[in-house]
Amino acid sequence: MLESLGLAPGTESVYRVMLANPSWGVTQIAGHLGIDVEQVRTSLDKLAELALLRPSWDEPGVLRPVSPQVGLATLLAKAEADVAERQRQVEQTRAAIHAIAAEHDSNREREGVIYLQGLDQVRGRLEELAESVTVEVCSFTPTAAQRPDTHRAGKSANQRALERGVTIRGIYQDSFRNDPDTLAYVRWLTELGGQTRSAPTLPMMMVIVDRQIALLPLDPANSGRGAVELRATGVVMAVYTLFEQIWSVATPFGESQRVDDNGLTPQEIQLIQILSEGATDEAAGRRLGLSLRTVRRMMAQIMERLEAQSRFQAGVAAAQRNWIRPLH
Repeated sequence: MLESLGLAPGTESVYRVMLANPSWGVTQIAGHLGIDVEQVRTSLDKLAELALLRPSWDEPGVLRPVSPQVGLATLLAKAEADVAERQRQVEQTRAAIHAIAAEHDSNREREGVIYLQGLDQVRGRLEELAESVTVEVCSFTPTAAQRPDTHRAGKSANQRALERGVTIRGIYQDSFRNDPDTLAYVRWLTELGGQTRSAPTLPMMMVIVDRQIALLPLDPANSGRGAVELRATGVVMAVYTLFEQIWSVATPFGESQRVDDNGLTPQEIQLIQILSEGATDEAAGRRLGLSLRTVRRMMAQIMERLEAQSRFQAGVAAAQRNWIRPLH
């Protein structure tokens, strides 16, 4: 109970016995507590060190316990002073960290834009933002931006943010619904209060922090090159509006993909649209995050539903059934 004041349980027991029986000697205390005489002597040394024992005025050479109202109160006051000093040091350290961070950001910033070169700088910055976020983090995770260790790298930071009450919303590409690692991470995040959905295609990797900061890739086709951090209010809100639009039609993980009146999933609609624009199967696969084999299997199923013998016939039939959105 009094360990925070420097009293181990055994020493506290000796002190309590002495308060109740101030005339007892070492042997009597040891017998009462059922411990060795040496243990009592060690406790007495500690009590003297803490000024909880003092020489008797009546019996020279004998030590008497100091009353708890005086002795323990003195120790408590010292402990409180130590805590206050420690808190002062913590505040000084926090101020120093903020100053160093501000200097670091000013060194990276050029004309209101911070350039993050390579994955190390991007991940380092994401870790910083995860610790400073107060309201919400929104993100796009297209297939091209995903690496096997991405989830592990951000897991602890995301957990701390969620425990602080931060809202985390993430949109993945539909192709991730077949990825065991992503599904396991999504389940973990959802259990902690995070929200995840998926969409057939995503324009690029993107992270929005507190609707004030947006991280976008330097090269959407190669997120490994790095990112650019933007703070201009108009730009950030435009990116956030894009996120909200896709979020509103994306499918929550745990739910089956929605189908339209024609029985098509969002992924199938996107595939038909992409191919109708003249893209190859390989290009469609890259945009959808699907293998070439999966693209061809999906297209074969669509052709069967359209009762088409060729891609051309399928295109005509899809247009007649309004499966293809007109280009504006």
